[in-house]
Amino acid sequence: MSKLKDLEWLFNGRHFDREVIVLCVRWYVRCKLCLRDLVEMMAERGLSLAHATILRWVKRYTPEFVKRWNRLATTAGRSWRVDETYVKIRGKWAYLYRAVDVGGKTIDFRLSARRDAAAAKAFFTKAIRTQGRTPDTITLDGYAASHRAVREMNTDGSLSGRTKLRSSKYLNNLIEQDHRHIKSRLNVMLGFKRLRNAAIILSGIELMHRIRKGQFDLTSVHLKDTTSPGLDGVLSAR
Repeated sequence: MSKLKDLEWLFNGRHFDREVIVLCVRWYVRCKLCLRDLVEMMAERGLSLAHATILRWVKRYTPEFVKRWNRLATTAGRSWRVDETYVKIRGKWAYLYRAVDVGGKTIDFRLSARRDAAAAKAFFTKAIRTQGRTPDTITLDGYAASHRAVREMNTDGSLSGRTKLRSSKYLNNLIEQDHRHIKSRLNVMLGFKRLRNAAIILSGIELMHRIRKGQFDLTSVHLKDTTSPGLDGVLSAR
């Protein structure tokens, strides 16, 4: 993990207070709001903002929030339910690979321009790196490329070699239901123009989803409200 930047340096030179920036970023990735909704909400508070300014803040600060929160992330279970959903980018479909454990905790996600064995392998590799361990079981739908990716990774040692592969539409209802929380936020955005920007914004949406699920150990951070800490709760924690 890269070294975290100093908090004062991070917001240095901005024309608006840190609290305003954090609030706009938090609301954008958490609530079903478009950029122009936020512009109007800030105008009601006497602040004149352009929607492009808020988008720049989202792209600039979301990765920093994710890095700070990930220091407190807890490990998910070893029974993975994996599925892909669709995200529209410049009028074309991209593929959002996601996985949850048997308890519904988010394991990881990855946005890909393709849906094939290589994309599935890239997702599994990222998820293993994030969790720090390989799964005992991976449950997939019937898409052949994902099954091939798991078999090849079991053979080449990328997985433990003992990872069980299952195919079950019923068992994967859990991940399909979990997609809904992400998709409901994306629907308001009406698509993206760039894959990179989409990946950054999705990382913020996924972060807020993990916070709601309680996937972080907040015992080492002094918060007034640990039940709903938001994005800004651990910003200044070292």
